[in-house]
Amino acid sequence: MTLHRVLLALHIAAGFFGLVLGPVVMRARKLPGLHTRGGELYHWNMLFVCLSAAALASMDWERLRWFLAVAAFSYANALRGYLAAKRRREGWLRAHIGGMGGSYIAMVTALLVVNWKTLTGTPGVATPWPWLLPTLAGSPVIAWVIYQVRLGKRPKL
Repeated sequence: MTLHRVLLALHIAAGFFGLVLGPVVMRARKLPGLHTRGGELYHWNMLFVCLSAAALASMDWERLRWFLAVAAFSYANALRGYLAAKRRREGWLRAHIGGMGGSYIAMVTALLVVNWKTLTGTPGVATPWPWLLPTLAGSPVIAWVIYQVRLGKRPKL
């Protein structure tokens, strides 16, 4: 088995894990426990996804250069959300929700772009839909959650 195949398998496994872990952590009670430990794990998993995407992109730059931008954007958002929760400065909760939610949207975007051809027959890189749909669906949800939190409510997702 080649290094590329091993790295790709690890990247796919970590991406899948992040896609499953994200909603579990989002739905968990916002107390020390599952939410905090799961969020910590999600952050480090996102770092691995980003680094493995960068390595994969470097191995096939012409075909996968877009991969690096999505991975960096996704991890930057995860880091923003993670650090906001750790530092708890003014406005931290909005930054936490927006950052973690944005990283999840970016991960779903990458999943759709990669698999768009299998779903539709059209390469995902060549059409705007897989790039736009996760943001169009996820951004209003993030805005709604932030609004509910501002009102002092615990949103039901």
